[in-house]
Amino acid sequence: MSSVGKRGKPSRKVRLEDIAARCGVSMSTASRALAGEKGVRPEIRAQVMEMAKALNYSIPTSVSGQKIILAASSVAMIDYVRNQFTAQVLQGLHQRAETLGVEIVTRPVSGAKCDIENLRIALEDDSVAGFLFLSIDDENALALSRDFGKPVVLINSDDPLMRLSSVTPCNRSGARIGAEYLQSLGHERILFLMRRGRRTIERRFEGWRDALFAKGIRDFDDLTVEVEDWLPELAAAAIERRIAERGLDFTAVLTAGESLAAGAMMGVQKAGFSVPGDVSVIGMDDLPQAAFYNPPLSSIHVPMHEIGASALDLLLDAVSGNATPARRIELACHIVERHSTAQVRNHQ
Repeated sequence: MSSVGKRGKPSRKVRLEDIAARCGVSMSTASRALAGEKGVRPEIRAQVMEMAKALNYSIPTSVSGQKIILAASSVAMIDYVRNQFTAQVLQGLHQRAETLGVEIVTRPVSGAKCDIENLRIALEDDSVAGFLFLSIDDENALALSRDFGKPVVLINSDDPLMRLSSVTPCNRSGARIGAEYLQSLGHERILFLMRRGRRTIERRFEGWRDALFAKGIRDFDDLTVEVEDWLPELAAAAIERRIAERGLDFTAVLTAGESLAAGAMMGVQKAGFSVPGDVSVIGMDDLPQAAFYNPPLSSIHVPMHEIGASALDLLLDAVSGNATPARRIELACHIVERHSTAQVRNHQ
């Protein structure tokens, strides 16, 4: 592919992701190679530089010394305290920022109009290159930020109108992978345990539903279990209550988050059944503590560090003028098998 059309005019701007894809490397590696940073093998650096030259890629000037405003929602802050998902994403973000010499300035926001409007003060600061919004998907907040005049990238959320770029795990395919894994073990009655509300979680629900549809299952309302918060004790109570009311009418549980999976295992065990002997349980996220549950939890691994790093790369790509139109980047997930899942057994 050439960036020059038949009449000698550029057909579109070549982006950093084009260079990375052509060279078979990550955006982070391509960025480091073009910036002359350490940690990139000479042959990879030469390949990236040659490809950039061949595609007439305009290498951005150094971003060292610039600031990025990280607006973290109350949802993200609560998760930071309770779990490690947000902490892992932030670790990847800050490591990447340190490598590039970029300062991250965190500002907690509720998503309310006044909070988002207050961020506009930073627009007057020439040292502020752009904004990262962490777990913010309130439509009013997104509407206010679409005309900021400086790049905005969403982390762990997305813009339904595709005006703002975003980076998330591929929640839909991740949940489908988990459900299909359970199906491969012979499970047909698979509960989905979730807390509704955020679009990212709805994508996980859709992935579970996709796996059921593929097996010809259309009536699944009785397989959805909802809780009001992400607390393990609420998940345990919901599972224990269902078993008390309906008996063990399922053989597996897929949860929309790791804390709910921990609760689901507790609920099954409190009801007098075993995991995975009677019920298999699989979570999503693969947080570090997953390996230490009893039994160790099978989970869908979400590349949390890479989400943070990729979001910063995407934002800085926009700062350099190479990020139009807006993009939605979804990072692939994979299953980690531990001891909370097993082949279905006959309960008759």
